Amino acid sequence: MEAFKLMKELKANFEQELKFLPKESGLSLIESTSEQGKGISAKCRDAKVEDLWSLTSFFGYSTQTFVLAVNLLDRFLALMKVQPKHLACISIGCLHIAAKVVEEECDVSSTHELIRIGQCKFTVSDLSRMEKIISEKLDFQFKAVTALTFLHLYHAIALSHTSHRSEILNLDKLEAQLKACLCRIVFSKAKPSVLALSLLTQEIEALQSADLLEIAQRIQRHLRISEPELQRWRGLVGQCLAQYSSPECAKPDHRKLVWIVSRRTAQNLHSSYYSVPELPTIPEASWDESESEDWSEDLSSGEESLSSSLGSDAEGPYFPAHFRKLAHKQQLLA
Repeated sequence: MEAFKLMKELKANFEQELKFLPKESGLSLIESTSEQGKGISAKCRDAKVEDLWSLTSFFGYSTQTFVLAVNLLDRFLALMKVQPKHLACISIGCLHIAAKVVEEECDVSSTHELIRIGQCKFTVSDLSRMEKIISEKLDFQFKAVTALTFLHLYHAIALSHTSHRSEILNLDKLEAQLKACLCRIVFSKAKPSVLALSLLTQEIEALQSADLLEIAQRIQRHLRISEPELQRWRGLVGQCLAQYSSPECAKPDHRKLVWIVSRRTAQNLHSSYYSVPELPTIPEASWDESESEDWSEDLSSGEESLSSSLGSDAEGPYFPAHFRKLAHKQQLLA
């Protein structure tokens, strides 16, 4: 009975997932923008997502909050024309909205703390205005169906067939690998159900479990996910995790944020916070690829990236040895 309910819930979420996918043409425009261009580039977006990961870890927010914040961010960036200097305000706004949706009210950090800890150069009123714009443009649809939704359902379905698998199929590990994938804009184009199944089958392959593989194949048939589609995203997931396991890859580090709130640093941030002028209002025009509107060329608004070294769940057993070996092999072939 439990398995039947889970499969029914799985199908219901599968039918809703496309409503919460970012506009693909908007994502493609971001991917095609050079780092020296006047728009948001893929590298710029990815860096902000890594910063969100750092802030999520620092404030003790759940994986669900991070995943929802990334979903809101990508949906907004794919819909709106955004000046790079507004990106920090948008990303923090998405994180704050996600936290208010997911976390207990008493656990949601204040906007002042988010700005101060994130070393952002905008005011509380700027952030409040930005949250209002984000909410309106996304039609207040915050409770999105994401890859994490499917990852939890897949894990529950596997456990419903036999209880002893709870120690074998590590959900925390799968969540950490999902967060690594979300730091790459390409995965924003993947259907959440397919991305989650790609992560699941990668892990099952590493475990070499025939029983778990049969369960994954049953899920694939139930959702009618084609084998070519699954294999395509499995390949991209494998490449991403291999790169993420490489020592050359900089990863989010919430420990840097812990240093930020030392007494002297906090005082400096507090005093500088009030001296920051307000940013101009973000333009609200929708994407129009035929337009040649002038953009602000200020790609670096003085905000230092928070993701500079190895982070808590971005290392160790969550990124197993076979991915590190693959990364080393790719380096030799390069």
